[in-house]
Amino acid sequence: MKPHLVLACHITGVYDVNRNTTLADDSYELVRAWAESVADAKLQGIIFHNSFSEETCARYQNAYISFVRITYNPAFNPNVYRYFVYRDFLAQYKGAIQGVFVTDVSDVTLAQNPFIHPLFTANPGALFCGDEPKTLHNEWMLAHAEHLRGQISDYSAYEARFASESLLNCGVFGGAFPVFYDFLQQLCALHSTYNHSNTTAYTGDMGAFNYLARTRFNAQLQHGVPVNTIFKAYENERMDCWFRHK
Repeated sequence: MKPHLVLACHITGVYDVNRNTTLADDSYELVRAWAESVADAKLQGIIFHNSFSEETCARYQNAYISFVRITYNPAFNPNVYRYFVYRDFLAQYKGAIQGVFVTDVSDVTLAQNPFIHPLFTANPGALFCGDEPKTLHNEWMLAHAEHLRGQISDYSAYEARFASESLLNCGVFGGAFPVFYDFLQQLCALHSTYNHSNTTAYTGDMGAFNYLARTRFNAQLQHGVPVNTIFKAYENERMDCWFRHK
């Protein structure tokens, strides 16, 4: 196992609430740009999946990109279930990994190696993540957090306290292994405890991520440039950030 990893998850056959469709099985085009960008940076990328054929995996795996088949647990939305996949996988390699980033797979590409950037190397206790050009207090997040607000006793207080802070985006986050894995374990615990009975139209992934990051890791947060480009600005040629997110 190499010391730095970039992980992503691609689950099909389940209705995608973000795209309002069900993703097709065995469609490599959905992950091609991500895989090629990671390989171009000579980093080790792993795609966890439930539908790529053996032929597709054999065709596209290389010295940098590998595929790991998983069995999807429908108790959680795919946006949430991926965190359990990452947690269980990384638990096997605690002593071997120095840094990790996990990202969305169909709308994120890597622009430069984050693990050698001075900001990353000088801040081993930092949690790096994407953000958006809007505040936590916005109409979408208020709706997204409906379920968690009713489950977590101090959720409303957190929303009020951080209302004017930048909205963090869980489509890109990472750090040195100790802080990253600590955050990931706590994120999974939040979902296991409070999000398993979510019957709303929203997944709760952004709500849980922002809540945990702001209430327990706020002093360690590094977000925005150079971690990510402007969300949904489609800055596809930009090379001064680590990741491009739409």
